[in-house]
Amino acid sequence: MAFTIADLFEHAVDAVPDRIALICADRRLNYRELDERANRLAHHLAARGIAAGDHVGIYSRNSVEALETMLATYKLRAVSVCVNYRYVADEVRYIVDNADLKALVHEARYGDIVAEIRASTPSLTEVLAIGPDYDAALAAHSPERDFGPRRDDDLYILYTGGTTGMPKGVMWRHEDVWRALGGGINHVTGEYVRDEWELADDARSAPNGIVMAPLSPLIHGAAQWAAFLTLNSGGTVVLVPQFDAHEVWRIVEKHRVNVLTVVGDAMARPLLEAYHAGHYDVSSLWAFSSHAALFSHSLKQQYVELFPNLFITDVIGSSESGSTGLSVVTKDSDHAQGPRVTFGAHSALLDEAGNLVEPTPGAVGRMARTGHVPLGYYKDPEKSATIFFEIDGKRYVAPGDYARYEADGTVTLLGRGSESINTGGEKVFPEEVETALKAHPDVFDALVIGIPHDRFGQSVAAVIQPRPGAELVLGDIDRHVRAKIAGYKAPRGYWLVTEVMRQPSGKANYPAAKRYAAEHPDEMSIPRA
Repeated sequence: MAFTIADLFEHAVDAVPDRIALICADRRLNYRELDERANRLAHHLAARGIAAGDHVGIYSRNSVEALETMLATYKLRAVSVCVNYRYVADEVRYIVDNADLKALVHEARYGDIVAEIRASTPSLTEVLAIGPDYDAALAAHSPERDFGPRRDDDLYILYTGGTTGMPKGVMWRHEDVWRALGGGINHVTGEYVRDEWELADDARSAPNGIVMAPLSPLIHGAAQWAAFLTLNSGGTVVLVPQFDAHEVWRIVEKHRVNVLTVVGDAMARPLLEAYHAGHYDVSSLWAFSSHAALFSHSLKQQYVELFPNLFITDVIGSSESGSTGLSVVTKDSDHAQGPRVTFGAHSALLDEAGNLVEPTPGAVGRMARTGHVPLGYYKDPEKSATIFFEIDGKRYVAPGDYARYEADGTVTLLGRGSESINTGGEKVFPEEVETALKAHPDVFDALVIGIPHDRFGQSVAAVIQPRPGAELVLGDIDRHVRAKIAGYKAPRGYWLVTEVMRQPSGKANYPAAKRYAAEHPDEMSIPRA
């Protein structure tokens, strides 16, 4: 058996060749068509010298071609690397060099940047622009699926967004990442998918597959695996080239979408605003899932009240760990102090020395996962050694997110340790404060950062995006926050912005928020007692 992305997809193609596999804008491809196009591209790449183990970059927004390139690369046992489409020349050059890219498929709109970096990236031997050149490459090659056998330990690399430094490539074996992120383990029952044909066999026996719309960019691991899981299961993937809340609801209505995946409040909040402003038929929708960023308590409750029949989940995890925990959001959920989830069987908390933390109420530690975990960071063994631990013969990965055990057996997510704020010896986790801020009805979005303070080392500060039309009174915000969290955690400085700093994936861009605070006077300063 070979639990690889390409094999699992090809089994689904053989099971349901005429079912619609992919929709993007006005384009629709069935499984046979998508497979044949990926085969043609794989043959083109092979003719240009791409072989097993080589790295192929994708520099594009969500598109048919982006997903085809991933599939084509994995068919060759090569490695696909998604490049953030908002990167400028120096950042793209860094990824090409760090990831040892040999080929790059790019959206034509980024052609000038690609041309600029070519002279300084000699490893890049093949560049293919999406458009006429891409179409000609496919037309010149065979649609036949005549590739050699693949292995479970073929390499998958997912580059992190660089929120805590330069982006890093997280290396996984195909089977491990599939088990951790792609449906190879049922995270509710803990049961393993028994063989590589099970998902395809289930698809063959079902009259229809689910229609899934992963809204975040394919540079995001959660979006990739939402797409792969859907394809492996005989469903239909609906891609949105660029996030627009009203367009998302129109797509849900038009294509009868069953499942939406979003990245926290950054997508969930504008979707809610757009839904209230429009008139959309969303009767096909039965599941809504947030992942990889804060999904605040107040917003969860609004979704539950507006969509009482939706199965709403909040998933936490990372590029390094996969899914660590999950919570089902109901009207009775009380997560006002932060995102609270139930750990999976392979999840735990570790202390600073890398030892397991006893699951007693109030105990805090780094979230960790064992079982199917990555191999490490690409070309960075020193950094890898800081997040991987061996305990009682088991290998754990602990990327740096902190959490607290609760009395009911759940855990509350506190935030990334590298972004925690040390103010007078007290540790403050930004996401806990952000949750309190965003519970205020006039706050649309917020990031919490630490800024230098002569006496206390750091001071808690907040960059806030008001709700459209709201007249934000910062004194009211301050009183609201202090009613929800301890006074030492409340921001001492506030900055108002038209749009909070976030990456294309929706994750917080804390470095950008800190730069903004350093370059602009604050709207209100509150002395610390």
